[in-house]
Amino acid sequence: MDSPMSVKKSSAAPSARASTVDKSILSLLTGLVGSSSSSRTAFCDAAPAPPPLPPLGGTGSSSADATIAAQAPKPEEATSSPPPPLTSTDSSSSPPPTDSIAEAAAAVSSVSNPGPYEHAALDAKRLVALDTHDGVRVDINKQLSPYMPVVHSFWLGTGMLPDGRNNTYTFLAQVADESGLMMARVDPGRGSVDGRIHRAVLGGLINLKLQVGVSAEGQGDQILGEADFGGQTWMGNLKYGSMGGGIVFGANYFQSVTSKLALGGEGMYIAANQNLLSNYTVKYTTEAKSAVDEEEGVLGLGGAGGGRGTGNSDGLSTIIGNYNSAQGMLSFNYKRVVNPDRVTLGAELQCSPASLESQVLVGAEFNLTRSKVNICVDGSGRVQSTLESKLGMAPGSPSLSFAAEVDHAKETMRFGYGLNIGGLIGMTS
Repeated sequence: MDSPMSVKKSSAAPSARASTVDKSILSLLTGLVGSSSSSRTAFCDAAPAPPPLPPLGGTGSSSADATIAAQAPKPEEATSSPPPPLTSTDSSSSPPPTDSIAEAAAAVSSVSNPGPYEHAALDAKRLVALDTHDGVRVDINKQLSPYMPVVHSFWLGTGMLPDGRNNTYTFLAQVADESGLMMARVDPGRGSVDGRIHRAVLGGLINLKLQVGVSAEGQGDQILGEADFGGQTWMGNLKYGSMGGGIVFGANYFQSVTSKLALGGEGMYIAANQNLLSNYTVKYTTEAKSAVDEEEGVLGLGGAGGGRGTGNSDGLSTIIGNYNSAQGMLSFNYKRVVNPDRVTLGAELQCSPASLESQVLVGAEFNLTRSKVNICVDGSGRVQSTLESKLGMAPGSPSLSFAAEVDHAKETMRFGYGLNIGGLIGMTS
């Protein structure tokens, strides 16, 4: 039997062993925690402490500013040196950049296409070659579709027809689109048919034309083919066909020498009478002040592009000289734009160097709001005038025209009037 003292000793032994185990575990945990904290402290890159703020005022502000300036990072621009200046070798090897728009504008020539040779003097001649007639003319235009108009033309009470008739009726039809046109005109009284076909080929580089005319008598039958072609500063034409019972072929060329001067010539051979025809043309266009420019100059309105008239394209003077070797005739035409879209003056001088015969004509055109007046006087005392007036403001409104011609030398007079309903189309070349 155990004694109480022995029981006490046996019970105290386990508690001592438990306290020893607890101390061992506690020391182990303390060592682990210490090692982990030391490892974290060793591998953590903490940011350096910011510099102290400078005091507000006082003597220490300069030293603090120096400290901040020394500690502040310097910019990259301060550390890098400026680039060296360009030498002549560098500048020549690398040219400065150019403007593509300026290059394109400089590449475009100021010399433009002069247009067809046949139209060189057309705009100036119309001022002195008025379409005066007698009797009554009525033109009725009907638009059957956007591409096809037809015209009924009546001419009554006239004595100007070559076959002695005093009236005539013609029917005209036209079909046109963006690339060409077809036109036909029928005269039942004469039994004649005229037709034209225009067509652009090769993307508009060449314009082909075919003209055909047949009649009941057969004397005026003709067929003529043409080809118009050109470049930026020139225009050419070739002709071949049958006219007057023989072969006809010819060519013309029109060239812009400068922006104001154009030269050209034409030659044609007619096999029916074995004639070789030729003529030569010189056209000169210059800028001139119009009445609008002069008025703005007086009123002080013609600033740098601030007025209506610029004096560049509004007021123009054109002189055309032509020599026809077959007729031995030398002619000069002059056109002067006095007021743009209002007043235009024209003159023509024809003379024969061989016989010294001459003729002079002076014409004027006045464009008003709803009417147009043309007048022409020649050296023999003949006076021609036409008046055309719109009867409405809407597009396609009818127009009324009057024509008169008085020749004092021959003591002849001619008067007529016309009515145009729905516009008018003609047999253009």
